[in-house]
Amino acid sequence: MRRWVLIGLSFGGSAFLLWLVLRGVPLAEVVDGIRQADPFWLLVNVVLVMGTLWTRGVRWAGLLDNRVPARDAFFVMSISMMLNQLPLRAGEVARSAITLRYNVPFFTSLTSILIERILDLLAVVIVIGLALPFAPGATPEAGQAAFGLGGLALASFVGLLFFARWPNVPHGILDTLTRWVPLLGRLPLRRFLDHILDGLQPLMNPRRLAHVLIWTVIAWAVSMGALYALTRALDIPADKQWVTTLLGVSFTAIGLALPLSVASLGPFQAALAFVGTLMLLDPVQAVTLGFLFNGMAVLGYVLWGTLGLFTLGLSLSGVFQQPQQQAA
Repeated sequence: MRRWVLIGLSFGGSAFLLWLVLRGVPLAEVVDGIRQADPFWLLVNVVLVMGTLWTRGVRWAGLLDNRVPARDAFFVMSISMMLNQLPLRAGEVARSAITLRYNVPFFTSLTSILIERILDLLAVVIVIGLALPFAPGATPEAGQAAFGLGGLALASFVGLLFFARWPNVPHGILDTLTRWVPLLGRLPLRRFLDHILDGLQPLMNPRRLAHVLIWTVIAWAVSMGALYALTRALDIPADKQWVTTLLGVSFTAIGLALPLSVASLGPFQAALAFVGTLMLLDPVQAVTLGFLFNGMAVLGYVLWGTLGLFTLGLSLSGVFQQPQQQAA
């Protein structure tokens, strides 16, 4: 019952955001704008979407201490992003389940995904902080909110580094909680904590940490290139293309943190519509960019995710099943 409620909320979330975005924008003009997009720049976008998946896969492989090969990490990332387009966005759970086949504990993989999210949040705040002053419609309050999120993300990342460097601290906290609440001692919390700390260990290796940080920068640069190609495809004014790109990728990333949507419909369009107001773009052009960005991303995820299923010998039903040796 709970699953169906969440599915209904996902459809409702997408419908509500799309209604907000399209209230004053003729859908027919949006469709015409997509039809008139420059095919060359659409092709560039297709290549860069693949590059986004590849660079994020390489980063993730580094977080797992290369226990998953880079090629397989690319395909697992693609499968995960494809499944994230479905209601409930189970792609991250699927990613952690697939890594069991590489003898990576489930919670170790989840920890690597948490680190990804924190690094991406840091990137979002840095990019917004750099680009927002160049947006003609921005307000000082928006910049203050961005820096507040940045402080939170930085504190979270420092906290993870602290726990990775001194694992006795979280173990001591767990022991104290277990003494206060004896019932917790019946749960496998210590094993889960060990898996989480294991997932943090790559951050203690300077080379691994450098790998993760460098590939985070590369991945974000490729993602921005993908959106920039679409601003060229829609002939957005040249003096606004790069700032629109920087803010568009950043606010889209924030919008995608909302789990209740289907195929990311709604968050993409709302994020680009908001960026359009900051950049004083034509509302139709901004919404068209949102739909095109959304559609091209989903197309790439489905294409490479489907290929990943065939390459790794998986089925959609088997993605969430542990290998028999792990189950044993």
